Amino acid sequence: MRPFRLLIVILLLGFAALPSLHAQVSGSPYSVVVPVTDTSDAQRDQAFATALGQVLTRVAGGQDLRSKPGYADALAGAASMVQKFQYQRAATGLVLEVNFEPGTVRRLVTKLGVASAGIKPPVLLLVQGSDGHLLDNAALAPLAAAANARGTNVAYPDGAAVDAGKAAAADPATLAAINQRYHTGLMLVGKLHDGGADWTLISGGQPQHWNDQGATEDALLGDAGNSMVDRLGKQLNVIGASPSEGKLWISGLASAMDYVNLLATLRADPAVTQVTTLGAENGSVLLYVKASLPMKALAANLAAGGRLLLQGEPHPGADANLRWLK
Repeated sequence: MRPFRLLIVILLLGFAALPSLHAQVSGSPYSVVVPVTDTSDAQRDQAFATALGQVLTRVAGGQDLRSKPGYADALAGAASMVQKFQYQRAATGLVLEVNFEPGTVRRLVTKLGVASAGIKPPVLLLVQGSDGHLLDNAALAPLAAAANARGTNVAYPDGAAVDAGKAAAADPATLAAINQRYHTGLMLVGKLHDGGADWTLISGGQPQHWNDQGATEDALLGDAGNSMVDRLGKQLNVIGASPSEGKLWISGLASAMDYVNLLATLRADPAVTQVTTLGAENGSVLLYVKASLPMKALAANLAAGGRLLLQGEPHPGADANLRWLK
């Protein structure tokens, strides 16, 4: 028996005792900054409601909850869920930072009858201006505001060199490096030019391309934020009517520790209820999985976390084919 397969057999006997690992995300999904015109009670209460709407969408994995019974009442009582808040001066004017109590928000999402696919990681923004240089946080504010308003977090390059071209081409080594630094498998690569922009959204190694025109740069960026959220929603916000079961083929496992980390990633996902290893061969495993999502949607959500890549070619006997990133 190959050493890798032998170690998997040993780990299968003892892994159940290991605690689940929690995915790392940038910033708290329960914290929101919203603009206000003044510090009046009316403005504050409206800001609390707006902020809670964004947080609920995040915690529900990007789903639109506005049609759920009880949603309007929840927003009306947003103040009761606020853990702390603080006014701040920003370049755009006065803003209010609001932090909600996580347990209360999670209970509310459950009360609204939502089967969550889990909180999505942030989207890393790699957008070049017409001069070829990456735009900074301030320049990307219209895009971030549009995404945040619909419950999607964004992240920015922190100064480390990121090859936008390789990211747009879904180069595995580049995507692995991005995940290690930013803990996400979601990237928006953009290039602005005269009156227009070219966009590539990477989700789990799978690119989606489009282009757009706009009267101003701010309009282009705002439209891009909304398009990005729409496209992510169609791919990731798929909730099954009943529990689903199927098989995942996952390659790229170079060691027993990779296998341990893979199982920990799956078992930490709130959509996954059961994982069983059916077999292993040459650094790959076949897993039986029960989840609240259809298998293809589950695979897309797992890949969005940044540790796995969706593979284009199907694998015999599996519902989805993924590759583990080291």
